[in-house]
Amino acid sequence: MNLQEEIKKRRIFAIISHPDAGKTTLTEKLLLYGGAINTAGAVKNNKIRKTTTSDFMEIEKQRGISVATSVMAFDHNGYRVNILDTPGHKDFAEDTYRTLSAVDSVILVVDCVKGVEEQTRKLMEVCRMRHTPVMIFINKMDREGKDPFELIDEIEKELNIGVCPYTWPIGMGKKFKGVYNLFKKEIQLYEGDKSTVSESVLRVNDVHDPLLKKHIEQDAIDKLADELELASEYFESFNMSLYREGYLAPMFFGSALYNFGVLELLNTFTEIAPCPGPIDTLQRTIQPDEEQLTGFIFKIHANLDPNHRDRIAFLRICSGKFERNKFYFHTRSGKKMRFSSPASFMANSKSIVEEAFPGDVIGLYDSGNFKIGDSVTEGENLQFKGIPSFSPEILREVVNMDPFKTKQLDKGVRQLTDEGVAQLFVQQPGNKKIIGTVGELQFDVIKFRLEHEYGAKCGFHATPYIKACWITSDNKKELDNFILRKSVAITYDKDENPVFLAESEWVLKMAKEGFPSLRFHNASEVNKIVEE
Repeated sequence: MNLQEEIKKRRIFAIISHPDAGKTTLTEKLLLYGGAINTAGAVKNNKIRKTTTSDFMEIEKQRGISVATSVMAFDHNGYRVNILDTPGHKDFAEDTYRTLSAVDSVILVVDCVKGVEEQTRKLMEVCRMRHTPVMIFINKMDREGKDPFELIDEIEKELNIGVCPYTWPIGMGKKFKGVYNLFKKEIQLYEGDKSTVSESVLRVNDVHDPLLKKHIEQDAIDKLADELELASEYFESFNMSLYREGYLAPMFFGSALYNFGVLELLNTFTEIAPCPGPIDTLQRTIQPDEEQLTGFIFKIHANLDPNHRDRIAFLRICSGKFERNKFYFHTRSGKKMRFSSPASFMANSKSIVEEAFPGDVIGLYDSGNFKIGDSVTEGENLQFKGIPSFSPEILREVVNMDPFKTKQLDKGVRQLTDEGVAQLFVQQPGNKKIIGTVGELQFDVIKFRLEHEYGAKCGFHATPYIKACWITSDNKKELDNFILRKSVAITYDKDENPVFLAESEWVLKMAKEGFPSLRFHNASEVNKIVEE
C-alpha cells in the first residue's frame, strides 16, 4: 500500500470534556466497539474491579480521574484510529492543550444533565482557534437531563458553533428507549446495563414504520416524529466543508456507561473525520504526502512501565514513513538517532512497530534527549508551531522527607517535570528545588508518583513567589549585575537559563524599570530563548 492510501486510512483525534462528563468512559467504549478490548472497565464503580484502559496510572485508578493524556490505537472498518484521551481537570489543561496540537479532529463530550461547563468553553476556544473539526457526544441520556432542544441551543450560544444532529434520542432517563439515526434511518434500541457490543439496530423506512411499534410505545413514537420535524426546520443540515473547517459540529446522543449510541458515533467519525492534513512549522507548511519523514514530540512520560523505569517520548508523525532502525535527525541537538524499539500503544500496553505513517503516534524510548516540542526529520531543520507552554502560577519548594532517598527524589523530580506538567527551578546555595505548576492538583500527583514510582517521599512548602520570569539580555554585564543583586530570587531551569521569581507584580514592575536592558519572558517563550 502506498503512502497516499495509508494517509487516507488514518484518523487521529482527541476526546475532550469537562471533568466527569464521561470522556474516559466513552474512550473505553470506542475501544470496545473497535475490537481493541473485550470488556470495558468502569470509572467510579467500586463493584467493578477492572479500571479503564486509558486511566492506567495508579493515581488515576484510585481517584477515578485522568491526569495524563493516554494514547491508544485500533483498527475499525478499514481505518487506523488513534485516540488521545485527555485530562478533563483544569489543573492538567496544559497537557490537553498540547495534545490538541497533535490531532486532526476532536470529539467533545457533554453531560446532558449539566450541559456546557467551564472547561468545555475553554477547550472549545482552543479548537476554534485552530479550526479543529469537532463532533459532539451528548452523554448520560439514561439520566434525567436537559431537553435536547435546550441543550443544542445552549451549545450553539455558549460554544459559538453550529450544530447538526446526526442522531436523535427517543426519550430520556427512565423513558430512554434508544436513538434514531437521521441519515441512515436506523434505530438502536437501548438495552440498559450491557458490557458487550449491542446488536439491536432496526432499519426502518421512517419513524412511522410498523416495526417500531413492536419495540417502542406509540406515544414515544409520536413524540419522536414531532421532534424530528421540528429539528429538520430548526437546525442546519450537515455540510462537510463547514464541519472540516470547524464551524459545524455533528451531534450524537447516548450513554457511554451503558454502551449506547457509541457505535453510530464511531462509524460516522471514521467516515467523515479528516485524514492527516498540512501542518505548519516556522520554516514552511508540511504536506503529509511528502516522502521525507517529519514529526514532533508532544508528550513525554516517565515510568509508563514502573518495572522498567522507561521514559517514552510520543512522536506525532506529520509526513513520510517512519521505519524502525533507520537513522533520523533530532533538530534541536543536531544529532542523528536510531530507534530499535518504537512502540504503538493501548494505554500502557505496548507493541513494537516496524513502520508508521502520517497520523500515527509512536513511542520512542528516550534516555533524556527529547523535550516537548522537539522535531524529528530526515535532515531538514524544522520547528513546529502551536505547541503551547504555560507560565507556572503556583510555586512551591520541594522538601525531602527521607534523606536516604535523596538521589531517587532528585531523579524523580527531574523526570516528572520533563513531562511538561510542571517546571523545575533550582536555587543556590543549597540546591533548593522549587516546582511551578498551573494547578494545585498537580502537586498531589507529583507527590504520589514520587513515592510510588521512585520510592521517594516529599512535601511541598509554600514560597512567597507568584510569578516566574526567564531573563535574557544583550548586555551581559547588566544581566550579571541583576543576578548578583537579586540573588535570593534567582533560580535556574533545567537548561541553566536564569529565572527571576517575583513576589508580586509590583516587584516585577520595579525590576523591569530598574534594569531596562533586560527582557522578562513568560514560559511560553522558553523555546525561543533556547533557540536564541
